[in-house]
Amino acid sequence: MKHSMKQGLCFGLTSAIITTLGLMVGLHSFSGSELVIIGGILTIAIADAFSDALGIHVSEEAENVHTSKEIWESTIATFLAKFLFALTFMVPILVFDLSTAIMVSVVWGLCILAIISYAIAKDEPGSMWKVIVEHLAIALIVMVVIHYIGDWISETYT
Repeated sequence: MKHSMKQGLCFGLTSAIITTLGLMVGLHSFSGSELVIIGGILTIAIADAFSDALGIHVSEEAENVHTSKEIWESTIATFLAKFLFALTFMVPILVFDLSTAIMVSVVWGLCILAIISYAIAKDEPGSMWKVIVEHLAIALIVMVVIHYIGDWISETYT
């Protein structure tokens, strides 16, 4: 896979997992509303996909080492990966009760993050497990922190 495509795909998927799961866990802990979570997922899928794609675009331009074609490949790969993968988190919400859907989404997201981490780590020197555990730990920290922030908002403002 071309570097520009791999970069956009890995960035977009990782961002989709972390931001969408963080949002879902936070919204669930303070609202418990399916409609609010679906709205949040759609917001992430659209607004954050454009934001991340533009961020990659500007970052690649700032490096002054990539061709215009490579920059656009990374931009489009980031947008599509983020947009499409974020939407996959709606499926459990539409199929299961909300608490089960959140758990299914967390497992789904962490499994994909582990696969991405493995794919990255297998080509790098050093411990593959270290990379995988590091990435999963960061994702879990985000979800735990956001969960407790959601609880705090719920207790403080309701």
